[in-house]
Amino acid sequence: MSDNYKILIADDHPLFRNALRQALESAYPDTQWLEAESADSLQAVLEDDNQLDLVILDLQMPGSHGYSTLIHLRSHFPTIPVVVISAHEDNNTIAKSMHYGSCGFIPKSTSMEKLADALDQILQGETWIPEGIDLSEKNVSSEGDFANRLSELTPQQYKVLQMFGEGLLNKQIAYDLDVSEATIKAHATAIFRKLNVRNRTQAVIALSQLEVTHQPPE
Repeated sequence: MSDNYKILIADDHPLFRNALRQALESAYPDTQWLEAESADSLQAVLEDDNQLDLVILDLQMPGSHGYSTLIHLRSHFPTIPVVVISAHEDNNTIAKSMHYGSCGFIPKSTSMEKLADALDQILQGETWIPEGIDLSEKNVSSEGDFANRLSELTPQQYKVLQMFGEGLLNKQIAYDLDVSEATIKAHATAIFRKLNVRNRTQAVIALSQLEVTHQPPE
């Protein structure tokens, strides 16, 4: 099997990214490794180069609201497999990640040897999750409808919504994105229509539904 892959590690902890890359370099010596430390930098990498074999995605990075980045990736870059790697290892988080389109889920507590085996399976087109996980629909709650609406946002609308979530004003967003305030207002109108909300407060509250919350074991 060829190991000439291009893999993106999206995680906000540089020490973890470095450790993961170093641990996998021996298993994948010819792989080109790319890195992103936030939802914004992840989007920038994908806009520059979307010919990736895999994205290894942490659910909790700056600018990312839980599952929202996973949903956005699967909607706008459907040909790129995404595997979630997370410190949240409960059944609910894993089931939701798979429901929203991840091709696998690797707990951060997984040994590097087992992690390499998991990536082998995923890169061959298979799925990988820890043993004993229940993926039935009872583990996916009612935010599914909002997730479908979120996937309809364009990349620029999604970026504006993320900035709403950070509490930025239209004027600040317009400056950061180098567009007019009228453009941001137009994006806002489209976002509210697609998400079926009336204002930015409702949009941010709806977005918070997709945050990863710790689920105690049953």
